[in-house]
Amino acid sequence: MDFELNDKQKEAVDSAHEFAVNELRPISREYDRSGVFPKDRLIPKATEAGFTIGEIPREYGGRGVDVLTGAMVLEELFWGDAGMATSVVANSLASGPIIIAGTDEQKKKWLSRLVDGQLACFCLTEPGAGSDVAGIKTTARDMGSHYVINGQKCFITNGGIADFCVVFANADPDMGFRGHTAFIVDSSSDGVSMGKKEDKMGIRSSHTAEVIFEKVEVPKENIIGRVGQAFYIVMKTFDRTRPGLAAAGVGIARAAFEEALAYAKERVQFGEPIIKNQAISFMLSEMLMQIDTGRQLYYKASWLADQGKSNSIQASNAKAYCAQMCMDVTTNAVEVLGGYGCTRDYALEKYMRDAKIISIYEGTNEIQRLVLSASLRRVKEWKQY
Repeated sequence: MDFELNDKQKEAVDSAHEFAVNELRPISREYDRSGVFPKDRLIPKATEAGFTIGEIPREYGGRGVDVLTGAMVLEELFWGDAGMATSVVANSLASGPIIIAGTDEQKKKWLSRLVDGQLACFCLTEPGAGSDVAGIKTTARDMGSHYVINGQKCFITNGGIADFCVVFANADPDMGFRGHTAFIVDSSSDGVSMGKKEDKMGIRSSHTAEVIFEKVEVPKENIIGRVGQAFYIVMKTFDRTRPGLAAAGVGIARAAFEEALAYAKERVQFGEPIIKNQAISFMLSEMLMQIDTGRQLYYKASWLADQGKSNSIQASNAKAYCAQMCMDVTTNAVEVLGGYGCTRDYALEKYMRDAKIISIYEGTNEIQRLVLSASLRRVKEWKQY
């Protein structure tokens, strides 16, 4: 095992940290309060830095970073601001299906638009189909030369402001989830509109909205993979993105830990800094252990993906653990500051609000446990390696 980062990884992490310090943190509270994503302010800079196109292969104009490097970048960006980071890196979720199952022509056409600074959104979740991915009701009717899509998606990051969408719809209702198909839909198409924009508790500076499809005509060349292959594409996409969400949880937790540690060294009670109080010092020590454990979990899940090995178990493991860890660390960090931790004079109350989303999007903690338990039922004998 070698935990030494190579020069490209160090450069990527340093670049992301610098972006977080200079571009995200100075405006974090402003846009958290307004609930607005500063698209025009951030996306050109983020695209130039490679954060919106990191996973796109170099032959299509992207940075071609591996899963591990991409996850480490997410840790830094979410350390800066979880809300804006969510919208900045959302392209990686939408581009995943195209990279995994798209044709060369699709990659050249659509990935190049992201390289040019456009945004894409991943349209899977519906009002009646969140954790139950197989239960989506959006339909795609075969009209011969094209498909017509009708349906409603909700909780879509960059929904309504993205330039194109990767949409999951049922092309054959009689086949159940085996009829689910992935389509690329240009947002300028007739019938595509933004519905309600969500007013969220946390990650407020990300853009989250409904996307509505009413009799939207989509050419057949915009099908990703084959008709009925969407479920496989979604699961393969999540295997590559869930380690990044685990890293996001580490980033938020790290930010909270650093603020609590600095406060504990400065705050004096009973004549000495509170870090000398065993209850406080043990709490901070526990945070450090949890953060470091979470980082090792997402490292392994990412490394397996980069080796072309199955990582479904490790990706779900990392995502579930880091989501809960992030919530625990931010809660305890608020405890260290006491009453001050509940005020907006400090960032901790924001970190705590942001933390909760990690356990919800891209598969709740309960869904991760379903994935893990299903894997355990399938194996005849559990082996660690």
